This record gives sequence, structure tokens and C-alpha cells, in this order.
Amino acid sequence: MLNEQVENLLNDLIQIENNSSTLYLAMSAYLANLNYTGMASWLRAQSEEERTHMLKLIDYVTDRGGRVTIKSTPDQLIDFGNPLETFEKVLEHERFVTNSYRQAHSFAAQNDPQTAVILQDFLREQVDEEAQAQTIVDRLSIAGSNAAAILTIDQELGQRQAAAPAGG
Repeated sequence: MLNEQVENLLNDLIQIENNSSTLYLAMSAYLANLNYTGMASWLRAQSEEERTHMLKLIDYVTDRGGRVTIKSTPDQLIDFGNPLETFEKVLEHERFVTNSYRQAHSFAAQNDPQTAVILQDFLREQVDEEAQAQTIVDRLSIAGSNAAAILTIDQELGQRQAAAPAGG
């Protein structure tokens, strides 16, 4: 059975993953409207990955006898700027998610070792999440306003394969 503080912490992470999924879906739709179909596809896959993370956390809470609380997601922007600005927002958001998992892991390590192990898997994955976002930001920065370079990056991002869920 989860103690109330750990349950609340996990519900906060569920909300973060739900918000992340919604944010990336909004970004995907935005870039699709601008005909950056590869970037849109990458962000849609990212949205699905975040939803998978949310579901894994939900399953963990219920398996431990906890109660899941799913809240509504905030309204999303409809304009995220140019592709570089959009992916800078992705990177900023991934850093926020990493920090949230770090704080949660720190608390769990002191209060619930089983939960700490689960959160460690997510922290490991966050290294890759941030690295991918940083690489895209760096490449878009190098491309600058070169339309051909941006379209090449767009095509490459459209080739993304779905990743396996964290810890499983």
C-alpha cells in the first residue's frame, strides 16, 4: 500500500505526463499546419510516448493499492513559433520533467524504495529525452533560416520509430 505522500507524488507525475502528452500533440498539430510533417510526426510519437509513461505510472499506483487522480489538462497554445522555437519549448519542458522526476525520486528514496526503483527507470529515460531535444535544437540552430536544411531535418525527424516504454 502506498502512503499518502507517495501516492500524491505519483499522481503529480501522472498529471505531468498527461500534460506532456497533450502539449506535444498540440505542437504536432501546429507544425503539421505549417507542413513540417516530419516534425509533426516526431512530436506525435513523443505524445504517445508520454501517454505510455502516464499509463505505466497509473498501473504502478493501482498495483500498489493506491488511488489515481487524473485532472484536466491546461489549455494549450495554438502557436509555438518557428520549428526552432517549438523545439526549444520541447527542451525546456523535458528539463522540467527531469527535475520533477529528480525531486520525486529523492523523496521516494527516503520513504518508499520500491517507488524509487520505478522512478529511477524514468530518470534514465529522461537523459535520452533531453539529449534528443537538445540535438534537434542544435541542428535547427545550425540550419538557421536555410529552408533546405530545415526541410532535411524535418524529413529525418519523420523517420522516428516508436520507442519502448520506460522500464519495460
